[in-house]
Amino acid sequence: MDLVTKDLLINFLFILLALCLMQILYMFKYAYRLESIRDWTLSLFPIISLILCMMFPVYTNENFIWDLRWIPFILGGLYGGYKLGYLMMILTLIIRYVQGGDGFYSSLVSFTILGFIIIFISKFYSKLLLKHKVILNLILTFIGISFTLLLAKVQFNYEISIKFWLQLSIIHTIAMSMATFLWEGIKTNFQVLQKLIKAEKLQTVSHLAASISHEVRNPLTAARGFIQLLSDDINEDSRKQYSDIALKELDRATEVINDYLTFAKPTPDREEKININEEIQHAVKVVIPLATMNGVEIKLTLLDHDYFTKGERKKFQQCLINILKNGIESMKSNGELTITNGYIDNQVQINIQDEGNGMTQEQINRLGEPYFTTKEKGTGLGMMVSYSIIKSMHGTIQVSSEYGKGTCFTLKLPIFENESFSA
Repeated sequence: MDLVTKDLLINFLFILLALCLMQILYMFKYAYRLESIRDWTLSLFPIISLILCMMFPVYTNENFIWDLRWIPFILGGLYGGYKLGYLMMILTLIIRYVQGGDGFYSSLVSFTILGFIIIFISKFYSKLLLKHKVILNLILTFIGISFTLLLAKVQFNYEISIKFWLQLSIIHTIAMSMATFLWEGIKTNFQVLQKLIKAEKLQTVSHLAASISHEVRNPLTAARGFIQLLSDDINEDSRKQYSDIALKELDRATEVINDYLTFAKPTPDREEKININEEIQHAVKVVIPLATMNGVEIKLTLLDHDYFTKGERKKFQQCLINILKNGIESMKSNGELTITNGYIDNQVQINIQDEGNGMTQEQINRLGEPYFTTKEKGTGLGMMVSYSIIKSMHGTIQVSSEYGKGTCFTLKLPIFENESFSA
């Protein structure tokens, strides 16, 4: 393999590198839901490969140089539209002018004329079939190379050997075909990923709709039944009992709706300075009757120093109570629920350890998803809401568990000292 072929193959690697980077960006955008990455950022990749190809050309003499710039130039213009087409046309001519030599004038004419043709074709290029795209790209590539060579021959009496022409043609054919197939594959994959995102959102909505209809219908049906009984000829004690039950069922329906509203709008309505120790103690007092009823002992060990975070106090209390209740309900009689906190890296870390059944890694990964729960009569709303609340407070929830031995929830919240807090 001679040096000319090696240099042209290096150009081809630059094109493949840019395409690989584009694919990675697509995957990151999907995996991490990076809405900040806009479509225009994808135009950077044909520009990158164009610049790299022109920086490492093949010199046939001091005035004329060859590389694979036509490939990113054509693909960028056809896929990127007129804006990217004009940008790449200007960029190509600027770089070629800086490189110097008589070949600039041939490039000036050929890239300008072909650039406008490519911009015009880009309007309907996306509607073509893949095989037609490959054929069109190859035709444009050979027209560009041949036209540039013809201008060089007419203007400057420039000649190249048949061997060099064959090398140039074969590598351009292979490179353009592979680059087109790869670009189409990347584009198709991204469209599939976008459809998956929409499908996930629709699935979430359907789960939420099914959950809320089920959870709200039950207490409302019960309340309706007891209200109907009130119209019968019953004694005063039964009337009071039925009224109390109906009110409790209506309150339960209200709680379910409030959970959904919290999930839909986790951002605090009003930020407050929250004393973390006080809120933990308050949440423990709320769940002590439930713990006593289930035969669970609560062990609380807190820091002597008071640390503060910011958020909405009632929602933070709701989050703590949800996690504590889950821990209590996961244990049989004589279990222990251990609550501790600590200060690490400007964060308060709250640990809630139970001695329940524990969870598998698959269950841990699904925590916080709508309508996922490990309890027989649960809905998954409590944990879903808790995750949303902690996220809105710029904190995190980490879960470690061993199936059959218990689970530890670790809440990490940023610290805001008195002097740095502003509501």
